[in-house]
Amino acid sequence: VRGGGRTNGEEDVDMLLADQDELRAPNASAPGGGTANLFRKKATLPQPPATAATRKPLRIKIGQPKLPKNFEEDTWAILKDAITAIFLKQKLSCDVEKLYQAAGDLCLHKLGANLYERVKKECEIHISAKISALVGQSPDLVVFLSLVQRTWQDFCDQMLIIRGIALLLDVKYVKNVANLCSVWDMGLQLFRKHISLSPEIEHKTVTGLLRLIESERLGEAIDKTLLSHLLKMFTDLGMYSETFEKPFLECTSEFYATEGVKYLQQSDIPDYLRHAESRLQEEHDRCILYLEANTRKPLIATTEKQLLQRHTSAIIEKGFTVLMEANRVTDLSRMYTLFQRVDAIEMLKQALSLYIRGTGQGIIMDEEKDKDLVSFLLEFKASLDKILEESFAKNEAFSNTIKESFEHLINLRQNRPAELIAKFLDEKLRAGNKGTSEEELEGILDKVLVLFRFIQGKDVFEAFYKKDLAKRLLLGKSASIDAEKSMITKLKTECGSQFTNKLEGMFKDIELSKEINDSFKQSSQARTKLPTGIEMSVHVLTTGYWPTYPPMDVKLPHELNVYQVSLG
Repeated sequence: VRGGGRTNGEEDVDMLLADQDELRAPNASAPGGGTANLFRKKATLPQPPATAATRKPLRIKIGQPKLPKNFEEDTWAILKDAITAIFLKQKLSCDVEKLYQAAGDLCLHKLGANLYERVKKECEIHISAKISALVGQSPDLVVFLSLVQRTWQDFCDQMLIIRGIALLLDVKYVKNVANLCSVWDMGLQLFRKHISLSPEIEHKTVTGLLRLIESERLGEAIDKTLLSHLLKMFTDLGMYSETFEKPFLECTSEFYATEGVKYLQQSDIPDYLRHAESRLQEEHDRCILYLEANTRKPLIATTEKQLLQRHTSAIIEKGFTVLMEANRVTDLSRMYTLFQRVDAIEMLKQALSLYIRGTGQGIIMDEEKDKDLVSFLLEFKASLDKILEESFAKNEAFSNTIKESFEHLINLRQNRPAELIAKFLDEKLRAGNKGTSEEELEGILDKVLVLFRFIQGKDVFEAFYKKDLAKRLLLGKSASIDAEKSMITKLKTECGSQFTNKLEGMFKDIELSKEINDSFKQSSQARTKLPTGIEMSVHVLTTGYWPTYPPMDVKLPHELNVYQVSLG
């Protein structure tokens, strides 16, 4: 007899088990035990003759289990109580594993859609209540931000637990439905929705954040962790760009616009440049510490515009000449680097050109300063070269600007600089120039050669240099023949062999004359016919190589007349 309440499937299973027991029952008349029974044919009960009608196959029927009455409602009640306890920070009535299984059972029985909507509705009730509780809270913005941060942190902790419980809801249901977000993302959407529905909270939060950043810019200590957490909240809620970044950049622009004007009026240019550099570094660090990475580019651009771009003309007018005159290579380097950031290099290059022309013009045009003109030009060029290398990063455009400006400067008086450069070389190459080593003299020649490149009247230079060289060679006044020849080589490299052909011929004449004199002194005539006590040196010169001098009548002294007769 099979009791009531059994399903058809259960009855079929019981019948099958009963039949199998009967088939396995031992034969009562057979001897018990022993291995012989294994080989003995089993006795069978008398069976009616089998007919086609009585031979039926053995079938197992397993019916679909029916859900208990009120299964969905009862299971949801358990989950709802758990969600409420989680949001209220109360102890759960059952462990998380059972809650996880309960949510899984609902999904298993195709009840995921209802479960999702119920979870969403329950979460919204609590999230709305939490955010509404912030309305009218402390007027102290820092205290208010702390309350918002705590509410956000609690929400994240609670939604993580709920997401863990409803994991199978995400896996079995949400991922199979188009355009349906996960339980976690659904919670974020609800939080954002109710923040947006409370303009006071959103405005107060953003204002508080902007106030904190402004306080930090003014040198005050702030809670950077609080700032970072709330900005991360805006990012996670998808509200960062529109809600925070836009007003933040506007406030940044206003802050630095005011500060730039004030600081430029109150400080000198080196201090202002250091301040601008420091501010740019601060904003860069700010992006690393708590702002989104995408904010860096517009933030730096805003800062550069207000502190640099708006004031490039004023910076140059107020400080460029001062820095150049004082050879402040570090400050000039800072100016160059900062101007590069705002595409103001062309303006800086123009300022350099004006400085070179303006500074040198007074010296070049003052005839009373001719004596020191070449020394001034050498020092001026050296200082410009140092600034080019150490401040302007050897920028080719700046190098060309220096060359062009120097060429303009040095040719303001046409041929006079060429003459003065030749005279300067004569002074340096003449014997008696004490305290100058061969290496130092070679360095001076190289520097003077730079000035030589700039002069347009190179033929004027050649004429004066040739005249002075002739005196040094004929009178034996050269400080160093090697230095003399080195200078000729430099000029040949610079201007070609035609330029130095006559100068080289002069050296050949001097060498040839020395050989003739030595040969004569060793001759028998010189040893036997010349009076003793007479020293004679004769130069045999090629007319075309040497400067032309006006003819002069010369009266030889008696001793030389005798010499002349003796040789005749």
